[in-house]
Amino acid sequence: MNRLKLGIPKGSLQESTLQLFARAGWRITTDSRSYYPSVDDPEIQCLMVRAQEMPRYVETGALDAGLTGRDWIVETGASVTEVADLIYAKTGLGKVRWVLAVPEESPVKDARDLEGKVIATEGVKLTEAYFARRGVAVRVEFSWGATEVKVPQLADAIVEVTETGASLRAHRLRIVDTVLESNTKLIANTAAWADPWKREKTENLALLLGGAIAAYNRVGLMLNVREADLAAVVAAMPALKRPTVSPLYGGEWLAVNTVVEEPVVRSLIPRLKAAGAEGIVEYPLNKIVP
Repeated sequence: MNRLKLGIPKGSLQESTLQLFARAGWRITTDSRSYYPSVDDPEIQCLMVRAQEMPRYVETGALDAGLTGRDWIVETGASVTEVADLIYAKTGLGKVRWVLAVPEESPVKDARDLEGKVIATEGVKLTEAYFARRGVAVRVEFSWGATEVKVPQLADAIVEVTETGASLRAHRLRIVDTVLESNTKLIANTAAWADPWKREKTENLALLLGGAIAAYNRVGLMLNVREADLAAVVAAMPALKRPTVSPLYGGEWLAVNTVVEEPVVRSLIPRLKAAGAEGIVEYPLNKIVP
């Protein structure tokens, strides 16, 4: 049997990734004592790997494909095929940023103010490249964790990844500049990508994972409306493109189907009701595949 060796990111992305796969149709079950989670697809073999290491293992062929961040592809310099952008992070949809940060009271206003200083970071190469592009000579030191607490005693500034900035603010740090913007990517080994079966399996993963992301924070709405009230109902109804309108058996009533952002539903349903809609049903979505 053909089988795709797939890397699942262990660590901060783990739970959001497992939830994403569940919405896409795959149930992955982890065991704290095992790095080989089970998956309800005999054509996939999963391995839990830290996102920082994922590009290297995919590049060497230890894994056929995996999910990691653009930042770690840049940091490792791994030669891999970037299959798809999957815009999600630890706490929700969106990208993350690697930022240059200093203590709130620091006089530093620009990267050039750090000439000759010490920068602590987990992303050594991407930080060195950032300062090199600006012609600023600094000493970049690898941080094994708890990077926020290393200024000002152990370093003059840090380069750290942030999704919301909350941790930096909690440590009384001020962002000076964005070093790199990153998002989750599905990547593949170049030889595996050249294999027709593995490529198709990976492309199908990308399609369904992307569809699951597209469905986040969206719900479906179904309702009935008299033909005379259709224009007023449609005018009140946002949609991905256009609502689907179908005639109901035996008369003047129509069925309307659409997809909307979930936060607007609480204000939308009363407007639809006032415009003449009846039998309004809200339902959850797992995937939206264009």
